[in-house]
Order: sequence, then structure tokens, then C-alpha cells
Amino acid sequence: MPPIDQEFIDDCPYGPDAMLLDEVLEIDAAQSLIRVRMPTHDALPITAAQRAHPVRHPRHVSGGLMVHMTGIAGFAHVFYLLGLRHRDGWIGYGARIHSARFHALATPGEPLVISCRATQLRQGEQRVLARYELRMHQGETLVYEGDQTAFFHRVHGADGAPSA
Repeated sequence: MPPIDQEFIDDCPYGPDAMLLDEVLEIDAAQSLIRVRMPTHDALPITAAQRAHPVRHPRHVSGGLMVHMTGIAGFAHVFYLLGLRHRDGWIGYGARIHSARFHALATPGEPLVISCRATQLRQGEQRVLARYELRMHQGETLVYEGDQTAFFHRVHGADGAPSA
């Protein structure tokens, strides 16, 4: 699959320093699934500010950042699989984390592979409610899994045109 394309980068409501994806690994419309890759390194937000200790507090990818990345994966899902565009007025927000489980620390170095699969999808002309099963692997190690709901809606400006 290709690297993240410029159209997605330009349309994302977060800049590249917070979008943090570098490649689309799989798009499977039949399974309503997208898999994307997130590089991990010492300069990641929050990770860079850690006061790391090799035993008491080893350097790791922040759990808060991983939860943020579930939202970015959801945005990638609606962009690539549903065709929703921020430039056309679409925006989404996390609505509920039904479950979140951190299985292991993700350490800087090997990328995280984020799988985002819609398990329920209610789509209308102006609103989409999606429930996602999310998993993050670093190599063969499952580091995070979640069950989360997001709400996407189309925002219109005072003139009725989609607002950016």
C-alpha cells in the first residue's frame, strides 16, 4: 500500500506533528477495516518529555498518545472507506471509550500497526455513528486494544455551505 497521501495530510484536522501516520497498510471495504502505521521514536509528543529510568520508568509511547491515535485511525477510516472529507464540512469526535486495555509498553523504535475496524455503522447524509474495534501491535506484541464509539457530523456555516 502507499504512504499516507497528500490529500489525507491536507484534509486531516491535525497537522503532521499530531497526525503521526506514515503509511496505509491495508484497506478492506468488505471488513470495514483500515490498518495504518505509526512510527515510534524518542521525539514523539509526551514521550520526549518523559523522565525515563531503565527500571522505574522506561521510555515508552504514552498511553494518552495511543488513545489520541485511535481517533486519527477513525478519521483515516471515514476518509478512506466512507469518503468523508473535513474540507466538505465533516468532523468527528470520540463519543465513548467502552473499553481500553494496555497489554504491554510500546517502546520507541519499531512502528505501531493500528487496526481500526467498524463493528457498527449508522450512516446518514449529515451524521455517522461508528463503533470501532481497535488494536495496536508492535511487531508481534499486542500493546493496546479498545472498543470505542465516534460521532461524525457535517457542519454548515451561517450561509449553509460546508465550513472548514
